[in-house]
Amino acid sequence: MSEYNVEPVDRSWTATKVVSVVVAIITAGYMLPWCIACVRDVPHWLVFWINLLLGWTIIGWIVALVMSLRAQRLTIRP
Repeated sequence: MSEYNVEPVDRSWTATKVVSVVVAIITAGYMLPWCIACVRDVPHWLVFWINLLLGWTIIGWIVALVMSLRAQRLTIRP
């Protein structure tokens, strides 16, 4: 007779959930400069592209963060 070793389903789903939460947190941290720029009404598309393309180099992420924290646009209304 042959023996079968079946892994419980719950354990694999738990690992998948943990990995998905970790990936979501890392993604949110990676795109944080762009989110800050959007909320602060800074020209956010330039921050987005710098963050997306150069954010993997820590220097690119810091540059995007500094850009997102710079002064807001001054709007003069009559």
